[in-house]
Amino acid sequence: MALDAIRDQAEVVTLLRRAIASERVAHAYAFVGPEGSGRKATALAFASALVAPQGGPAAARVERGSHPDVHLLGPTPPPSNPKGTPALRIEAIRELERRASLKPAEAAWKVFIVDEAEKMTASTPQALLKTLEEPPARTVIILVLSQIRALPATVLSRCQVVRFRPRLVAGAPALLPDVSGEAHARSLRLLAEAREQGVEAILRLGDQVGRDRPAAETFVQACWLWHRDLLCAAVGASGLAVFGEAAAKAGGPRSLDQVLGALRDCREAWFALQGSVSPRLSVEVLLGRLTGKAA
Repeated sequence: MALDAIRDQAEVVTLLRRAIASERVAHAYAFVGPEGSGRKATALAFASALVAPQGGPAAARVERGSHPDVHLLGPTPPPSNPKGTPALRIEAIRELERRASLKPAEAAWKVFIVDEAEKMTASTPQALLKTLEEPPARTVIILVLSQIRALPATVLSRCQVVRFRPRLVAGAPALLPDVSGEAHARSLRLLAEAREQGVEAILRLGDQVGRDRPAAETFVQACWLWHRDLLCAAVGASGLAVFGEAAAKAGGPRSLDQVLGALRDCREAWFALQGSVSPRLSVEVLLGRLTGKAA
């Protein structure tokens, strides 16, 4: 993808083009903005402009993820637990440092894109700091993150911060995730089963989730969005429901206090999943609270 293809981020595109034209490309950037605002796509487009300024096959390899001078890093589960919490661990940053010390394989630049940089473990930012303080020549590191406070100031102070606006859909900010897939619909069916069948269904869902943290996160997210829809319905804004107006009116708590309480429960379950609480326990506790039936 070329910078020309980036939409709704004119200021960002102009800034990056000027950096290339003036040959004043920073050694590190922090692309900060909400999910869906095009941060990662822009990072890849910027990388393509640096390593494949003429476009062609080299640019196509950047888009496919096969260019030897463009490296994309992201959170991964622990090697010992494929279903554990994804994170950016110190080993990945040390590998980045090793590759950054090498000369570009074929282009004039090397680019490292660190996606979801806010998911670094506690020790990882300090390891990255060494590379940011002594950047190798012709190397660009791009940190993609959602909030400016997600990383220590010592790291961000060595990056040029580039802020992304929320993406617009039909003139309104698109800040909510896409729920058109089967995973979210299935989560709502499971929530309905738990309401109807009680503890048996809650324990059955807990067994299904087990240690699968991404599955638990999808379920909690679906529950939160469902109750957000109920809140929209309660205040006369059903048209803003992500599951549709009909979904916002069906089932679940009715009073405003109940809806707000359910949203708080979903938020607590989400924070628990980001910590050390097991996915199964997080889902079972949440379902017990949402249905009024202890697991």
